[in-house]
Amino acid sequence: MIEFETIIGLEVHVQLNTKTKIFCSCPTSFGEEPNKNVCPVCLGLPGALPTLNQEAVKKAVSFAKAINASVNQNSIFARKNYFYPDLPKAYQISQFEIPIVGKGWLEIALEDNGTTKQRKIGITRAHLEEDAGKNIHDGKISKVDLNRACTPLLEIVSEPDMRNSNEAVAYLKKLHSIVRFLEISDANMQEGSFRCDANVSIRPKGEDKLYTRVEIKNLNSFRFIQKAIEYEVERQIEAWESGHYDDEVYQETRLFDTTKGVTKSMRGKEESADYRYFPDPDLLPVFIPEQLLREGENIPLMPDEKKALYIQQYGLKEYDAGVITSSLEMVRYFEEMVAVGASPKGAVRWLSVELLGKLKGDVGVESSPVNAKTLAELVKYTENDTISGKSAKEILDILLTEGGNIDEIIERKGLKQVNDDSAILNIIHEILTQNADKVTEYKAGKDKLLGFFVGQVMKNAKGVNPAKVNTLLLEQLKK
Repeated sequence: MIEFETIIGLEVHVQLNTKTKIFCSCPTSFGEEPNKNVCPVCLGLPGALPTLNQEAVKKAVSFAKAINASVNQNSIFARKNYFYPDLPKAYQISQFEIPIVGKGWLEIALEDNGTTKQRKIGITRAHLEEDAGKNIHDGKISKVDLNRACTPLLEIVSEPDMRNSNEAVAYLKKLHSIVRFLEISDANMQEGSFRCDANVSIRPKGEDKLYTRVEIKNLNSFRFIQKAIEYEVERQIEAWESGHYDDEVYQETRLFDTTKGVTKSMRGKEESADYRYFPDPDLLPVFIPEQLLREGENIPLMPDEKKALYIQQYGLKEYDAGVITSSLEMVRYFEEMVAVGASPKGAVRWLSVELLGKLKGDVGVESSPVNAKTLAELVKYTENDTISGKSAKEILDILLTEGGNIDEIIERKGLKQVNDDSAILNIIHEILTQNADKVTEYKAGKDKLLGFFVGQVMKNAKGVNPAKVNTLLLEQLKK
């Protein structure tokens, strides 16, 4: 039986968060009334001339720096010709022969039998282009909203280096994290700011030949990307094994039906020659001056660098540092907790375990009812023994469901820990006196009775510090 290898390459479209569109001054705001954010340039009206948005160029340079890529200081824009209702000019301004970002790479981490393995995924290029509009199909009527037309995109094309859906998702998550850390895009997948086309093919293991690739278009969630790739691989393998590969697998664009979990044929896939690329005569060749290059290359620490810093600076475990640096929102929340006085290790535990474990559905820390300052205060109260860890969990539940003030909740619920040695000793003496026979048994070697004494003290002294009880009990039992 033939064993197959999967070949996956991804094209990711990242909407850059410039205030205006790439070739005109229309705003890029999302959710506006249809066809409100348009002008003669993005509508492609005769005589309207495009002007390149410098901020989009700067953001592309930042991305190049983050993925170890070269920047083409000289690049050109081309016209990519095709007719579709959401493309008013009947061509898209894109880059073909000389993209702004050349070859680069990023590293992904994969779990394999309990160990983490690193893989380098090549990036062929990243080029600037304008987005198309949006077709809206309503029964027998189709409408076109051109608000998105001319919005700046950075199209990132990977090498066909991924061999399964897990690697593809790991690559996409890493890419998503990078553009968020760079703050060049909000990368909101639901709004289409970060979407992916997957090119999938198979071949018998051991062969170098690349067989027919199928493009799966406009995937906008990590879960659907994984399912779409897995279905398509299975479809192609079944076609090969049944002897119908050439009939059923051909170069085409397919869509993923999220309800049925299958890919469906959309249209034949064009070759680059079909687009009749030629340099855009309305745009001069792009030259990036040295100052703009320096500004673009001045980027913040990327996720892997943040992770290494937390391990070195705060002594965090590699796994914990990885959880914290998994998103920009987690990093911001964690760093604010530390800035207002929570210990780094306490902040990690209460953020990644306690808070995330209690947030429901798709609610992330950025939408948490409990902000970083409040959670840091709760951590500090446990670390200075004002309240116990158990009480802190109870308070967190109240904060998440009802809101409120930590000090007020502690007072109302009587959760403040008793740390006064004399008060605890009085209770211990009383318990030991009442249970003199068990004290005798303990001293005779029945060590398990220590748990009984601790329990009795805790029962009779609400809010007492368990660690202090344990220490003082042992001291008294030795006398």
